[in-house]
Amino acid sequence: MKKVTLFFLAALTLIGCGKSNQGELVGVKQKKFYPQKPHGMTLIPGGSYIMGSSDEDIIASNDNPTQTVTLRSFWMDETEITNAEYKQFVEWVQDSIIKNELTVLALNMAKIFEMKRFPNQDEFKEMVDAKPILKFLPEAYIKEDGDDDENEAYFNDLADQISLQGYSSKVETFYIPYFTTNKNSDTLFHHHLPLNDLEIDRESEEFKAIKPFIYLPEKRWFNSEPKIDVKKLKYRFSSVNLDEAIKYPENPEKYTTYQAVSIYPDTTVWIKDFKYSYNEPMHNDYFSNVAYADFPVVGVSWHQARAFAHWRTKIRNDYLRSRKKRKSTTGKFRLPTESEWEYAARGGLESAIYPWGGPYLTDDRGCFMANFKPRRGDYAADMSLYTVEADSYEPNDYGLYNMSGNVSEWTTSTYTKDAYEYTASMNPNYSNFKDKQKVIRGGSWKDVAYYLRVATRDYEYADTAKSYIGFRLVRDELGSNEVEN
Repeated sequence: MKKVTLFFLAALTLIGCGKSNQGELVGVKQKKFYPQKPHGMTLIPGGSYIMGSSDEDIIASNDNPTQTVTLRSFWMDETEITNAEYKQFVEWVQDSIIKNELTVLALNMAKIFEMKRFPNQDEFKEMVDAKPILKFLPEAYIKEDGDDDENEAYFNDLADQISLQGYSSKVETFYIPYFTTNKNSDTLFHHHLPLNDLEIDRESEEFKAIKPFIYLPEKRWFNSEPKIDVKKLKYRFSSVNLDEAIKYPENPEKYTTYQAVSIYPDTTVWIKDFKYSYNEPMHNDYFSNVAYADFPVVGVSWHQARAFAHWRTKIRNDYLRSRKKRKSTTGKFRLPTESEWEYAARGGLESAIYPWGGPYLTDDRGCFMANFKPRRGDYAADMSLYTVEADSYEPNDYGLYNMSGNVSEWTTSTYTKDAYEYTASMNPNYSNFKDKQKVIRGGSWKDVAYYLRVATRDYEYADTAKSYIGFRLVRDELGSNEVEN
């Protein structure tokens, strides 16, 4: 009893000393980690399974041989990424570009004001080359000569002409509404300026001033609605090749890839994928019309899907960093490996051919279990011509919808026929960024039943977009290494 009392008093002394650790190993003081369920995702418990075809597959006998593999736990989207979810990405990129351009314009105007004179032709050209949006500054106001009174009049007149919100006609004062000095924002790769969450006032004069440089000319609008020039919607990010980073730790250029990805879906896929076929309504409305908000996004390449994953990680971590005293961040959202995809599609069922288990494509009432092309090209036999809502049909035992059919799904894995021969048995994956052939899984609304099998492998080129390929993301489970038996 005496020993217990002494230990208790010693512990109280140690605790009562504030930051002092009394020379003992007490660890870094940190907040307790509480795992959170990512919105719209379900936990796929880690475990082992037999990867590959569970029945005789003569077509791909050398493509997907069976092997036992073990995976760690991960979270996976319950549905394919929908048009509404991808639009959040598109609108965020659009708004950040607009804010960035407005802020750069303001900063350059400040530079002009600080010069106390108008830039000469060379100086102005240098500024325009850095930011073409400055071209809207009327060249008539660029004067190399003139007395101070004349120049000040030009300054004031210029401010009136531009009519940007927050600008004062006085040279010494101006306001940059979208700029922030918040260091918590991850702005390293998308836009170089840290931007805040202030909503853009689309009725303001400042927005009207830059609108011609962001939106298409009115003659190119569809249904009389203003349309942004989608070529300007590029998301900039970087990725690291860990294998190369280990080889060349002192040379980041060897293992870091910088990308500027045009992120707007290719809506023309509905025309290009089907020659001599009338699919103009899908081209015109599938991504833009709210009627298709809950349908899976298509026309997205492998590179665009990766950009979306990077952005999803960024906005979540920006939010977590912005919370007071919150230092921990979320795990990385990414495309699944093909072994993760197959494991999740099986839903914990051993030797399953389809996500629902046994070898039939219809239930006991004769209803099809997925959206695909049944029979001999009878697209309507499953009650759907193209895609369906992302949460259609019954989920598998992990709560995942449409792991077979609807749209094929990108994985992060690189396709090669003999990949199963040399990948590891723990978290197997073959990934080669330079190789453009990427594995897609699950089959789609236009595929025959063979491609709906959970073990069937297929591929497409990373820079290609199709009307029948979408994606869903995964995120590593943090703080747990437990697996199912």
